[in-house]
Amino acid sequence: MDITITVLAVLVGLTIGALSGYAGWRVVAGRRYEAAKQGSSRILEEAQEKQRSLLLEAKEESLRIRSSAESELKERRAEAQRAESRLSKREENADHRATNLERKERDLDRKEEETEGLRTEVDSLRREEVERLEKISALSVSAAKEELMRRAEEEIQHEVDVRYRDVEQRAKEEANDKARNILGLATHRLASEVVSDFTLTTVPLPSDDMKGRLIGREGRNIRAIEKATGVDLIIDETPGAVTLSCFDPLRREVARLAVAKLIADGRIHPARIEETVARTEKELQETIKKTGEQTVMDVDVRGLNPELISLLGRLKYRFSYGENVLQYSTEVAHLAGMMAAEMGANIRVAKEGGLLHDIGKALTHEVEGPHAQIGADVATRNNIRPDVCATIREHHDDEHSSVESFLVAAADAISAARPGSRRDTVEQYTKRLEALEEVGRAFAGVEKCYAIQAGREVRILVEPESIDDVAATKMARDIVRKIEETLVYPGQIKVTVIRESRAVEFAR
Repeated sequence: MDITITVLAVLVGLTIGALSGYAGWRVVAGRRYEAAKQGSSRILEEAQEKQRSLLLEAKEESLRIRSSAESELKERRAEAQRAESRLSKREENADHRATNLERKERDLDRKEEETEGLRTEVDSLRREEVERLEKISALSVSAAKEELMRRAEEEIQHEVDVRYRDVEQRAKEEANDKARNILGLATHRLASEVVSDFTLTTVPLPSDDMKGRLIGREGRNIRAIEKATGVDLIIDETPGAVTLSCFDPLRREVARLAVAKLIADGRIHPARIEETVARTEKELQETIKKTGEQTVMDVDVRGLNPELISLLGRLKYRFSYGENVLQYSTEVAHLAGMMAAEMGANIRVAKEGGLLHDIGKALTHEVEGPHAQIGADVATRNNIRPDVCATIREHHDDEHSSVESFLVAAADAISAARPGSRRDTVEQYTKRLEALEEVGRAFAGVEKCYAIQAGREVRILVEPESIDDVAATKMARDIVRKIEETLVYPGQIKVTVIRESRAVEFAR
C-alpha cells in the first residue's frame, strides 16, 4: 500500500513537473518568437529604408549622367558645325585657288609661247652674229674658244707665277732669318783651323851626305825602303831634304817615320830598313787607336766599337781635296750637334752621324762603292743605331729621312764651304767654271753669263724685252735645278738672274 501510494505520488509529481516544464517552455518560446518577430520587422524596415535611399541615389546619378551626356552631345554638335563651317570655307578657298591656278597656267602657257618665239629669234640673231664675227675675225668658234682658253691659261699662269714668287720670297726671307740665326750661333761657337794635306811629304836631312847613305850601294837601300813601304823615295838636288810620294797617306806616314828613325839611327841597310818599317807600322797602329779614342772623347760620342774607333784614327791620315778628313769630321760633328741643340733635335744622333759620316773614306781603297754607302754598311755591321746609319747614308742625298740627317748634310756643306778648307787643281777649277757658264747660256733669253767667286755664284744677265720679272724668277729656279742635275760641285752655288731696262736716246 505504501509502495502504491509512493508510486502514485511519484507519478503525480512527474506529471506536475512535466506540465510545469511545458508551460515554462511555452512561455519562453513565445517570448523568443516575439523577439524574433520584432527583429525581423526591424530588419525589414531597415532594408526598405536602404532600398528607398539607393533608388533615390540611382535616380540622381541617372539624371546627372543624362545631363552630362546631353551637354557633351551639344558640344559635339557645335564642334561639328564649326568643322563643317571650316570645311566649307576651305572648299571656297580651294575653288578660288583652282581658279587662280587655271588663270596663271593660261598666263604661263602664253608667256612660254612668247619666250619660245623670243628664244628662236635670239638663236637666229646669235647665229647671224657668230657668222658675222667669223667672217670679220677669220676664226671659227672652236678656234676662238681655243684662243680664249690659251689666253686664260697664260693669264692664270702669270698670276700663279706672281703669287709663287711672292710666297717663295716671303718663305725665303723667314727661312733665311732662322737659318742665319742657327748657323751663326753654330759657326761662331766653333772655330777650327784648316789643315791641308798633300800627296808629297818632305823629310829633312842633317846633311846632303845622308842622301848617298839612303841610296846605298847600287841603290839597294832605296829599293829596300820603297819595297817595304810602297812609297816612292825621291832624292834630287833639293838641299837638306828628300821627298816621299804616295797617294796612300798611311803608307806615306809609315815611310816618313821609318826614314826619320833610320836617319837618326844612322845604321841604314836592308835588314835594318825592314825591321824599322815593321816596328813603325805597329807604332802607327797604336797611334791610330789612341787618335780614334781621343776623337771620340773630344766629340763626346761614347760606346763605339773598337773597329770604328780604329777607322776614325785612320782618317787622320786621309784627306779630301787637301783637307784632313778626321778634323773635318770632328768639325761636322760639332756643327751638327750645335744646330740640333738650337732646333731641339736629337743631339746624340746628330753628333754621332756627323763624326761617322765620312768613315767610309777610310776604306775606299779596300772596298768598292761610294763612301757614304760604305760608311753606312760599316756602321750597321758595328751595331750603330739605324737613324745614325741613315744620316751617314744620306749626307750627300737631296731627300732625308730625319731632321738629324738633314743637319749632318748641312754641317757637311758648311764645313766644306769655309774659305781655304778645300783646294782643287787649276784644270778642274776651270772646267767647273766653264760648265756653269754653259748651263746658264743654254737658256733662251740669256744675254750674258758669268761664274764668279771661285764658282760659288753664277750671275746671268737676261734680255729685258723677252724676260719679265716673273720669268726671271722662274729662270733662276730652272737653272738651279739644271745645275743640280748635271754638275758635281762642292758646297753650294748661288744663281743670280739680273734683268735691267735701259732707255737710250741721243741729243742731236
